[in-house]
Amino acid sequence: MPPSRRELLAGAVATAAVAAAAPLAAAAAPDSLQGIAARRGLRFGTAVPWQAAGRDGVPVADPAYARLIAAQCGLIVAENEMKWQHLRPTPTTFAFAHFDAIMAWAEREHLAVRGHNLLWHQPKWFPRWLNDYDFGAQPHAAAEALLTTHIRTVIDRYGRRIASYDVVNEAVRPEDGVLYDTSLSKALGGPEATLDLAFHTARAAAPQAQLVYNDYMSWEPGNAAHRAGVLRLLEGFRRRGVPVDALGVQSHLVTQGIDADADAARLEGDWRRFLDAVTAMGYGLLITELDVRDNHLPAAIARRDRAVADFTRAYLDITLSYPKLRDVLCWGLSDAHSWIEGFEPRPDGVKRRPTPYDVALNPKPMRTAIAAALAAAPAR
Repeated sequence: MPPSRRELLAGAVATAAVAAAAPLAAAAAPDSLQGIAARRGLRFGTAVPWQAAGRDGVPVADPAYARLIAAQCGLIVAENEMKWQHLRPTPTTFAFAHFDAIMAWAEREHLAVRGHNLLWHQPKWFPRWLNDYDFGAQPHAAAEALLTTHIRTVIDRYGRRIASYDVVNEAVRPEDGVLYDTSLSKALGGPEATLDLAFHTARAAAPQAQLVYNDYMSWEPGNAAHRAGVLRLLEGFRRRGVPVDALGVQSHLVTQGIDADADAARLEGDWRRFLDAVTAMGYGLLITELDVRDNHLPAAIARRDRAVADFTRAYLDITLSYPKLRDVLCWGLSDAHSWIEGFEPRPDGVKRRPTPYDVALNPKPMRTAIAAALAAAPAR
């Protein structure tokens, strides 16, 4: 169905709201990543983990890391604390304490906050109770109530304090581009109906917010089916009048070898064609989860860091050339706080170095590359 006048107006308001949020951290130090980004009309941020050892209202156990985030960033996103597994322990209860702590800390530090996420549409990432849920004699009504209650409850709690939500996360199977089927989508009549309901509910609850579909399709070889599936999904949203404002490009990069320039030249064409297709449909762009797996690189730190930095710079130069891209977020600023080592350690046993700062919070060449790419980006 075509978008209603209310949804068209809401989308315009959301776009204006996100644009207006960009100067939020304009007082950041000029040489900080946020300060550099702000001069180009961009924002820079990172994911933040809640850790129980935090003190004095700081949600991160390492106070030096918390200070680094506050000094370098203009916005943050919770790494896990808004996901259903953490926020929704049972069908009838919510657990807001950890995300509330992150939100309160961000506000004290004058950092904007993104919402991640309202629906991670994969069975693997559903809480067990949701995969096993009995929707009863009227499954459609029960599933609709469950999903809409979740989205409204979260948005109503945070209101205008969050101006951008990843409404749906990773709904496309990377191996074939087909949408995942889940307990919710089986009850609601299919994946498309489920995702559409999530976005319509979010728009009604947060007419001022930017609503984002977020996924990890990337520019490396092997991602063609994933990218094609995401494009089909975005085309379907537009055809059905679903209020989606932007595509979140996670940007979990994987190096291909020591010659980053040659790799980038080989990958650029397909990546630009994908981004061209997305923006031609009227979608905005965000880099939501930037980090780098240093695959196919030598163990020697200097050579490895240089190749990671060059690969990052090439990717950012291409992706930031699209003026609709306004936000760049890393998925952790320090190697000490990255998920990648636990997810995929290097076969040679050498510790991964996937972020802009090392375990001692010292800047690495990747930090220099990010700063240079932000500084060189076209002004928004």
